[in-house]
Amino acid sequence: MSAAISSGQGRAAARLGLFLLLLPAILWLGLLVVLPHVEMAILSFSQRIRAGVYGFGFGNYLEFLTEPLYWRTFGRTAIMSILVTLITLVISFPVALYIAKVARGATKPILFLMCLIPFWASELVRTLGWMMLLRETGVASYLMQLAGLTYGPVELLYNDGAVILGLVYGGMLFMIVPLANALESLDDSQVEAGYDLGGSGFTVLRRIIIPHAMPGIVAGSIVVFMLSVGNFVTPVLLGGKNGLWFTEQIYAQFITRFNWPQGAAFGFMLLLLSTLIVWAGLRLTGQGFSETLRRS
Repeated sequence: MSAAISSGQGRAAARLGLFLLLLPAILWLGLLVVLPHVEMAILSFSQRIRAGVYGFGFGNYLEFLTEPLYWRTFGRTAIMSILVTLITLVISFPVALYIAKVARGATKPILFLMCLIPFWASELVRTLGWMMLLRETGVASYLMQLAGLTYGPVELLYNDGAVILGLVYGGMLFMIVPLANALESLDDSQVEAGYDLGGSGFTVLRRIIIPHAMPGIVAGSIVVFMLSVGNFVTPVLLGGKNGLWFTEQIYAQFITRFNWPQGAAFGFMLLLLSTLIVWAGLRLTGQGFSETLRRS
């Protein structure tokens, strides 16, 4: 009898200890994530009836559907963010492969440190640095003139290329790290077996390396896409008035027009877009979210 009581007390103490360990995370998620989203959801359905009087309605979402500027900017943001993610993946994959399977000794942490150095400065400072490089009197324009590629100053700012460059630069670290972690566990003997069986370099890459790195690819792509689609500073500064990024529309509704219900509705549309694209990416690659987190 006493043994059963002691066992029950032990289980209760273990559950209490687990609860206390999880309590900070529960409070963090509840107070800073769940409650603000619930309030924004309620606010997004708040529709103005007359001066000072609001009621429940779908007017804010109908405004998004009936205004071409809004849904065109919405679609443009989605397409550009997907393009940024793909470019970042293509550039980061060989870098991660080299760090994981080629670099030895002190070279590996040095390469990781080099990837981390740009993030010692804030995003705003990094973006302003790109503006100085790409402006009409910047270094890039000067080098193009020096090489004879152009006969006068060239303005490389305020276009889609500048926005993509800034977003890819800001997302590379978040793609390299999960890719390198996934490739680290690849057994070299599997690659050697692929070559011994007559596979070419492309075949080994397609049949062995990429499937093994798929959890890292998915994890890195999710992070880079979320950072790109929700970015504000880079599209506004590098894209200028032609940037047409959806976060700028959200900012305008909240700050410029003081239309918080409309801004909340736009924020939930962006959240829905991110969720759908992440879900579609997981389905297309055959990866589960828990598996992706575990292996990357």
